[in-house]
Amino acid sequence: MANCDCEVALASGPLGSISPETTLGAGAIVEFFGNVRPLENGEQIEGIEYEAHRGMAEHQLRKIAHEAAEQFDLLTIKLYHSVGFVAVGETSLFLRVAAAHRGVAFEASRWTIDELKKRVTIWKSVRFRVGSAREKERSAPALA
Repeated sequence: MANCDCEVALASGPLGSISPETTLGAGAIVEFFGNVRPLENGEQIEGIEYEAHRGMAEHQLRKIAHEAAEQFDLLTIKLYHSVGFVAVGETSLFLRVAAAHRGVAFEASRWTIDELKKRVTIWKSVRFRVGSAREKERSAPALA
C-alpha cells in the first residue's frame, strides 16, 4: 500500500450529495451507493433507523479500509455509513475506491462491501409505512 488515501466515517442521517473526485494515477474509480429500498419483505417502508456503537464500528470500518488498500493496492478508499434515520431513496452507504486498473477496483469494491456486512455491527430497524400490514401488527393492542 503505497500512500493510499483512506477515509472512513459514520455520519448522522442520510449521506446526501457526494461530489465526484479524481485520483492522480488511477485508471479506475468505482463508486457504490447503497440506498434504502422502498420495500422490506414485500411491505412498503418509510425508511431505516441505523444504530451502531460508534467506536467499534469506526474501528472495523478503518480496519477493512486498510486491509482493502493493502490487498488490492488501492490509491484511494472512502467508506461511509449512516447512523440515525435514512428515508427511502436516500443513501446509507457510500464506497469509493481508486486503483490503477478497473478489475482490481471492482474486486476491491465487492470485497469491501462483503466484509462490512460480515464484520461491522450496525443494527437496522425498519420503519414501516403507516397502513402497512407490519405497522398494523405492531400498533394492535396486546391481548391480556
